[in-house]
Amino acid sequence: NFGQADPPAGIFTDVNAGSWHTCGLRESGHLECWGDDTYGQTSAPTGGRYLAVAAGTRHSCAIRERGVSCWGGRTLPSAVALPAAQPTTQPEEPTVAPPPTVDPQTPDPEPTDPPDPPMPTPTTFTALSAGGFHNCALRSTGTIHCWGISNNARATPPAGSFSALAASSSHTCAVRSAGTIACWGFSDNARTTPPSGSFASLGGGPNAAHTCALNSAGAVSCWGSNSHGQTAAQTGTFTAVTAGDFHSCGLRSSGAVHCWGNSANGRTAAQTGTFTAISAGGSHTCGLRSSGAVHCWGANSDGQSAAQTGTFTAVSAGGAHTCGLRSSGVIVCWGSNTRGETTVPSGTYTAVSAGHEHTCALTSAGAIVCWGDNTYGQAPTSAITP
Repeated sequence: NFGQADPPAGIFTDVNAGSWHTCGLRESGHLECWGDDTYGQTSAPTGGRYLAVAAGTRHSCAIRERGVSCWGGRTLPSAVALPAAQPTTQPEEPTVAPPPTVDPQTPDPEPTDPPDPPMPTPTTFTALSAGGFHNCALRSTGTIHCWGISNNARATPPAGSFSALAASSSHTCAVRSAGTIACWGFSDNARTTPPSGSFASLGGGPNAAHTCALNSAGAVSCWGSNSHGQTAAQTGTFTAVTAGDFHSCGLRSSGAVHCWGNSANGRTAAQTGTFTAISAGGSHTCGLRSSGAVHCWGANSDGQSAAQTGTFTAVSAGGAHTCGLRSSGVIVCWGSNTRGETTVPSGTYTAVSAGHEHTCALTSAGAIVCWGDNTYGQAPTSAITP
């Protein structure tokens, strides 16, 4: 007798008897086995819930919430005596022959639980761009979501997979995964008619009626309104490009800034030093220096060019305000606050985009929070999720 008929106290929902051991399933899904453990047949794996159990001669198996587990069946130690046959006075328990001698060099393999299936990756927003009265954001799936004013279909993006986007005053353009550009929204001045070819990135602006793009070689192409020469062809190699109200700016591979178009208020004036990022607003431009400091030039009627001190990782120029993202995830804004566009909600952010009189930011969780003018639903009070 190995104690296979001496169950532990408590309530069980299922029981199964093997040759010299027994296993029972409790209401909690916990599994207990008792009796002969010569081969490890009562040493059930711990952790997780069990749904059913079956006891064999030298092993046991059970159904778990995710697959099947088996245990026991190990080599019989030479020093262990085999159990005797049951007395003949108990015919209901048949005599079980002892297991055959097993070569100790070739033990039975120990089954293991199958690996859990991988958890699906949640969809998040990975990039965003604020336009005049609408916004568009790029999902981790490559699709685009837009909201805000919907006339001229500016908030109705095409289907497909994209890698970059830029919203402007009344239109939006995006780079498809294949490198071609698609544009939608207000179509005057051919602003939704991009050039053919393969491109890597885009530059727009909340007050711009044009868009600029960079191809893989770093060459600039601009299209749309050219009332002040803002879409004129430029020579040289660039790493970033941006579009303002009636001007454009690019960041050369050397880190130098080059601007063209309307020069009023000094928005296209030459700047000294090297920069790592650039953003054109309504009538002003801001750049991120190699030191992390923000430098702005152009119109400053509302303090939009009076950059805050400290170090930043990103900067975005809006209609008459500017916002910067610090390495801590905090956003600081300055300039016009007519519609609350510089009143930043508390939180941790990974990206920021300033619109005409509103601002949107990407949270660390991959959602979007907006503030400021909400006349057309471009800055709803609740977070926007994918």
